[in-house]
Amino acid sequence: MTDHLSKSQAAEESENAGSNPSANPTMGDIIAQRLGRRDLLKGALAVTALGMTAAPLALALAASSQVAAQGSNTTPSFNFTEIEAGSDERHHVAEGYDADVLIRWGDPVLPGARAFDPQAQNPATQARQFGYNNDYLGYLPLDGSRRGLLVVNHEYTNEELMFPSLPGRQDLRTVRFKDMTRELVDIEMMAHGGSVLEVARGADGKWSVVAGSPFARRITAETEMEITGPAAGHDRLKTSYDPAGRKVRGMLNNCAGAMTPWGTWLTCEENVNGYFWGQLADTHPEARNYRRMGIPGNWYNWGQHHERFDIVKEPNEANRFGWVVEIDPRDPNSVPKKRTAMGRFKHEGAANIVNRDGRFVVYQGDDERFDYVYRFVTAAAVNTATPAANRDILDAGTLSVARYDADGTGQWLPLVFGQGPLTPANGFNSQADVVIECRRAADLLGATKMDRPEDVEANPKTNKVYVMLTNNSRRTAAQVDAVNPRAENRFGHIVEMTPPDGDHAAATFRWEVMLRCGDPSIAAVGATFNPNTSKDGWFGMPDNCAVDAAGRLWIATDGNAPSKTGRADGIWALETEGPARGTSKLFYRVPNGAEMCGPELTPDLETFFVAVQHPGEPDEDDPNAKPATFNTPSTRWPDFKDGMPPRPSVVAITRRGGGKIAM
Repeated sequence: MTDHLSKSQAAEESENAGSNPSANPTMGDIIAQRLGRRDLLKGALAVTALGMTAAPLALALAASSQVAAQGSNTTPSFNFTEIEAGSDERHHVAEGYDADVLIRWGDPVLPGARAFDPQAQNPATQARQFGYNNDYLGYLPLDGSRRGLLVVNHEYTNEELMFPSLPGRQDLRTVRFKDMTRELVDIEMMAHGGSVLEVARGADGKWSVVAGSPFARRITAETEMEITGPAAGHDRLKTSYDPAGRKVRGMLNNCAGAMTPWGTWLTCEENVNGYFWGQLADTHPEARNYRRMGIPGNWYNWGQHHERFDIVKEPNEANRFGWVVEIDPRDPNSVPKKRTAMGRFKHEGAANIVNRDGRFVVYQGDDERFDYVYRFVTAAAVNTATPAANRDILDAGTLSVARYDADGTGQWLPLVFGQGPLTPANGFNSQADVVIECRRAADLLGATKMDRPEDVEANPKTNKVYVMLTNNSRRTAAQVDAVNPRAENRFGHIVEMTPPDGDHAAATFRWEVMLRCGDPSIAAVGATFNPNTSKDGWFGMPDNCAVDAAGRLWIATDGNAPSKTGRADGIWALETEGPARGTSKLFYRVPNGAEMCGPELTPDLETFFVAVQHPGEPDEDDPNAKPATFNTPSTRWPDFKDGMPPRPSVVAITRRGGGKIAM
């Protein structure tokens, strides 16, 4: 650990920490069983030669898997000139496209908000301005694809890049928050949450935020929310602020999300453990629960100034975070609702599809090493004629967790109180206990341990479901055994799931590894990109993804860097069908230190909204990288002005002269 540990590095440590103590099989175990001992042994020499430098999952697969592509003259359906992979202080987009910054951290959102001044920040000002790290983006049309509401998650804050008064990273493990004041903490709290923006495309084809919009909204770590579903009112959610256990202030670490067919925004709380400090006694009723969630994380000193973030003083507060939150972006006065029926864990996203029987199906990933893929199926069907009738549809349904079997089939295991091991004998006395301790319930059911399942997207045109497995860099040699023979999956992979007869509510599914990521020029890595993929087209660490209106899959990455892959993160277009399957092309790349988030296309496919977060961080895997601070960032994107820090921003990509993206 270095003395300039960034928040994104702390998040990755948390995601890779692996709080799962169960003996459930891992995805590597399942793949190893499916390949067979003979095929695994073929790769043994490559493993020995490569050592700790390559993706072990790819190594396990390399000996028995071949790229599913035929011919050398395939024509991908993505029509654009690929950009060169690399890394520098600016962003880059494919030739013939413009990538315009739409809004930056600190820009006004609410009427009367001040212009951004990094030297004069305060909580009240930040609460009216665009928040910090922007992750998920969702677009709700108001006037087709030329005017709509853009919803934005503000995941976390990098105080070392935000505040000129700080000499470097502040956390419990380095400088013990010695420079963090109550005012700086409160600014951070106001920079979390989300934003609702009205955006419009002008006659010149450029997008802008509509000033003074009646829809404009900022949601922060202090916005009051309602707790709904089976955990609402439970004793384990009651606090001194909320003795009834039915309301909570704020949402934290909101990563990915989704839009529903009835026009609401699902935003997902991920690494909520980092906001709590204090230490419970081992005999405390919540001690086991909190260990499974990695609480306390000690990334922030909010508990020093706000007792609700100190688990000793408010031991139930942490149970009120880690949920999917539903928000109505059309009504700035609506109360956000934490939908507890969908489970509590480190949600990466909530991708959804309306099933053939009309029920609403939500796929979710728990973004930590060796954690699980989940599915929620509503009890009621979606009312397409009356959107308001779906107001509480997410409060009743069946939550399940995935088990991947070695023969390429899978089972959805229901997380239902009273069924199987989810009984009082194992500490579950109601469905509330099941959803609060969703991870432990899934452990007991025998779910398959995955390598950091992040975004999960369903393609309504093909009924395929794609799971982004970012990596598992903490699998050590000590964890290797006869049935799990590979250590350190550095580059990740993508799993494709197919429900039987297009029934997303079915109890079973089929699966296959669609793509093993990494550099295909290194044979031992075993990456399985289509041979037509160029030297710029391969990627590692798939994170967010989007299926556009044409059914095409776009991949956003998190973790590519010069020291790791020789390239920055970006947006890659990935073919999923036909002879071109597995062909990937680089469309857009971010500046130094940034992560690629979003992505979201308008229904007419003429605008691609993307989110660039934490620009200016150092290369986290380069031991010689200098600490990044307000005064010494790795880039000053997007303003490039002395005294102006790097600013997380949303970018609108359009085709010069008009037209559809990559068509």
